[in-house]
Amino acid sequence: MARVRYGARSPETLSKTAKDRSVLPEIWSTGVVALWETDPEVIAAVLPPPLVPADRPLVRANISACDINGYPLGAGAIAVRAKHGDVEGDYTLTMPMTTERAVIGGREVFGEPKKIAEVTVDRDGDDVVAKVTRLGVTYVEIRGRVAEELPLPDPRQTLSFYYKFLPAVGGDGFDADPMLVHVTRNEKHRSAFRIDGEVILRDSDFDPVADLPVRKLVSITLGERTSDQQGFVAEHVKADLVLPYIHQRYDDVAQISDEPPAPGDPA
Repeated sequence: MARVRYGARSPETLSKTAKDRSVLPEIWSTGVVALWETDPEVIAAVLPPPLVPADRPLVRANISACDINGYPLGAGAIAVRAKHGDVEGDYTLTMPMTTERAVIGGREVFGEPKKIAEVTVDRDGDDVVAKVTRLGVTYVEIRGRVAEELPLPDPRQTLSFYYKFLPAVGGDGFDADPMLVHVTRNEKHRSAFRIDGEVILRDSDFDPVADLPVRKLVSITLGERTSDQQGFVAEHVKADLVLPYIHQRYDDVAQISDEPPAPGDPA
């Protein structure tokens, strides 16, 4: 019988696949990172318990491009600064990706809020433009000019928070209590530049990043970096605490008509 590729794989093949996956090559990406302060109450509104706002109301937009074994990948992340207990990290609201493979892996393993989008980083001389476009709307655009080369940042470890869950088969709630996942990344850089520029947020019904207005632009940088990634389940969270935020993950048409709470109403 000819090989049936949908058939079960042997224990030897599974073992080799797991071993190969555990040793990833260094993949360098070129990315633009913008950091800004927004309204504290906005960050408080988007955080599912038990996450709470960090001391400073920061938003980070990271838009990158890289090449993986000859296949181009555009990747982004828009996150707000948060705390889980005494630990501070980024709670990521959306992670636009250009390939289905990049979306599925991160969503199913770590609960990363990934969606297919057009993600581009272009440099023409000193002019830099990074964009995320989805469903006809370029909802994040970072543009500017290289102002100076920066000293290479020291290697560092970053922390991101994600909720991993599956909507219930019956359509109401979840199949099980969501898991709050901590993902750490060890980053290192081989180039870094300061950018003089601006962050442009455009309204999108399905990716409402414009609700995180730029009140004070902290920095825009351009650089080449690589990182690894490890995750673990930090806590199981009661379903009713996370359910009001499930629309962050999906293209829920109901959120088009969402309105901010009236003064004095619970968020």
